[in-house]
Amino acid sequence: MICFTIDGLTPCLKNLESGEIVETEVIRIKRKSFLSKFNSKTGWVVDWKDLVDENEVYALVIKGSVDVQGLIALRGESQSQAVYIQWAVVSPENNIWMYGNKKYLGVGGHLFAIAVAKSMQFGYNGVVYGDASDDDIYKYYVDEFCATPIYSHVFPRRFIIFDDAAKRLSEVYHFDWREFEM
Repeated sequence: MICFTIDGLTPCLKNLESGEIVETEVIRIKRKSFLSKFNSKTGWVVDWKDLVDENEVYALVIKGSVDVQGLIALRGESQSQAVYIQWAVVSPENNIWMYGNKKYLGVGGHLFAIAVAKSMQFGYNGVVYGDASDDDIYKYYVDEFCATPIYSHVFPRRFIIFDDAAKRLSEVYHFDWREFEM
């Protein structure tokens, strides 16, 4: 479930209060013990420890820290030649829809760029797909990012982003992949 829109195309995060530009890193998280604190009770929409068995989970962090700004659970699907985004959520401090506040501009776009980068690594040309959490988010991706609807009665808000739109995202966002896994 994708629970955000892309709030601006910015290569790094921008602190909305100070205007400071902040560099980011991506960390793969494998440990359920680390993910256990990211759950619906702490504002992360879903219990992330439950996603690690069937997905690769990545955290977008402030460079040099473990200050998590967003999480994404994804998996490569060879049959569809795409990366499926199981869940993608910005941190509570960046979730304007649920909590009315946003500290950084650019978190959602970075999460999509992570999925596109993984799709490229898997050899799927950046193709990604997933399900929007509501009609407004679904319409946003279809209208603003050239996402193609995948019509289904089971998944009424499923969409796919193909090569060209995915390439646009990968060209804008910059982050480092941190070597260690948590």
